[in-house]
Amino acid sequence: MAKKFGGKYSPNGSSSAEDMRETPLEHAITDDGTKGTGLLFVPAVVLIFTSINDGPMTLLLALVGAALLTFAAWFTREGLKAEAEYNARRVARRPSIPRKMIASIATGLGVTLAAYTGDSGLIGSVLYGVVALGLHGVAFGIDPLKDKRMEGVDTFQQDRVARVVDQADASLSAMKDHIERLEDRDLTARVAAFSATARKMARTVEEDPRDLTRARKYLGVYLEGARDATIKFVDLYGRKSDPTVRSDYVALLDDLQENFAARTDKMMVDDRTDMDIEIKVLRDRLQRDGS
Repeated sequence: MAKKFGGKYSPNGSSSAEDMRETPLEHAITDDGTKGTGLLFVPAVVLIFTSINDGPMTLLLALVGAALLTFAAWFTREGLKAEAEYNARRVARRPSIPRKMIASIATGLGVTLAAYTGDSGLIGSVLYGVVALGLHGVAFGIDPLKDKRMEGVDTFQQDRVARVVDQADASLSAMKDHIERLEDRDLTARVAAFSATARKMARTVEEDPRDLTRARKYLGVYLEGARDATIKFVDLYGRKSDPTVRSDYVALLDDLQENFAARTDKMMVDDRTDMDIEIKVLRDRLQRDGS
């Protein structure tokens, strides 16, 4: 059963709203394995600057190689993020695009062109590229290749849950991206608090797909409305910092978080009741069979 954690959503702890509810997913995605991947963008820059004075053909090859290396670095980072989200969820579909594997190929091609701009020759350059491809694969691994499912739950139901949760995550990510444009720490933390509560509901549904019917409107219609309201608020508040508009938006988040939390708690209580009934029925059968 999920567990609540305390902590104010506001960095200064001055808000009187509810405590922020964090989920294991939030911690998992915060540590998404992308730390230090910024260094992967460095070789492309070095390649360009070391090829500027080597003639137009060499510079052209260097630019193509640098583009491939930059693409590989970006796709590696996105692949690590997708893998972190996959690992954090009990039910998840494999990434639709094998980003890390594509990044390995792009790295190999980029290194091949980079080596060819030097004195490695065609065969030597290809060998360098193959080694780079292999090292990238060893360092970052491959993408998840199969869906993650729960035993005892039919595939159709799990696919329905995965689609709804993906839609919910997309709405919450959009809210986060838009609110960060205001560069307001309190508002960013407030949206993060609501997101944690909404994601707790999503994970509860993943653990018991029977809850999907009761949670579908929350994870779909309500989150889409919250996303649209956030977009409009950011646009309006960014043009004119009206305290009334801000307070109305925060009040909306308060109402949403309270209702999401209440619905999630009710689903968890109902799940416990269902489990108790199943246990009681099974015990009664065992007693009858044993008598």
